[in-house]
Amino acid sequence: MTTYRAVEVAPDGGLRPTERELVPPGPGQVRIRVEACGICHSDSIVVHPHDEGETGRVPGHEAVGRVDALGEGVTGWSVGDRVGVGFLGGHCGVCAACRLGDFVGCTDQPYTGVHVDGGYAEYMYARQTGLVAVPEEMGAARVAPLLCAGFTVYNALVGNVRQPGGLVAGDLVAVQGIGGLGHLALQYARALALRVVAIARGADKEELALRLGAHHYVDSKASDAAEELTKLGGARMVLGTAAGGDVSPLLAGLARRGRLVLVGVSPEPVRVAPRQLIFEAVQVSGSLTGTAAENEQNLAFAQAHDVAPMVEHTSLTDVQAAYDRMLRGEARFRMVIGI
Repeated sequence: MTTYRAVEVAPDGGLRPTERELVPPGPGQVRIRVEACGICHSDSIVVHPHDEGETGRVPGHEAVGRVDALGEGVTGWSVGDRVGVGFLGGHCGVCAACRLGDFVGCTDQPYTGVHVDGGYAEYMYARQTGLVAVPEEMGAARVAPLLCAGFTVYNALVGNVRQPGGLVAGDLVAVQGIGGLGHLALQYARALALRVVAIARGADKEELALRLGAHHYVDSKASDAAEELTKLGGARMVLGTAAGGDVSPLLAGLARRGRLVLVGVSPEPVRVAPRQLIFEAVQVSGSLTGTAAENEQNLAFAQAHDVAPMVEHTSLTDVQAAYDRMLRGEARFRMVIGI
């Protein structure tokens, strides 16, 4: 029996090494030899204590590698193709949402590394509908975080550029939180010709934020961020990327018809007054990555505009320490497993 190395969630919530049997992919699936996988805060959806005896899940939804084997019925992909897999593991194509073309809302779509095993492993399996074609010229450690963290902020920004009355070149956009998502959002926003404000706690990230593309920096510990945005004319969009903290006060820094778009999953509720919704016409929404085809557009954009994550490298044997470092907010700014 041929096996491969992986890291799974233990019943106590820790991460432990394991070996899995290398089997052929199922119908509609491919097997991928993993080159690299990012460690994302959303991995915490599955990395937590479980009932004793529950089968461990292999986390990881920022995986890049090469197709190693094809399952029955797979078309359009070949062994050796360079591919990536993001958070959304592939739509079914037949549910009510899919029939309406809402592939993100597919009701039979697994979350990679949550409902099915992910990329903390030498090999993984994925639906062909979830595969993202990866340019040969882009390094694996660069691509991995772009498949989720990069794609999340890219789609949130581009979605607000493309919609009627959306963002245009020169509009003021604020990025709240300069971490794994935020440091990429600054680069994407600058490449989209937007006027970019970085908002973070403390002065220590100012130099980096400006280097990554911000035109302005606001230290939210030293000043009222909403007031600073108002002085700059009001933000047409505030992109909330932090995984914690209350973003509600930033609504006061929006221009009329401005949007607060959340991509960081903070436990804090958003409080908005009816007056803001009615008289100032502000909008509050969230954005959940997108389709595999849109992710390919994301990679093409990142390649064309030199958007790249700042990464710290780790290995399968050191995943627990790397995951803990990410969870404490100490990573600068994405931890990537090289396999």
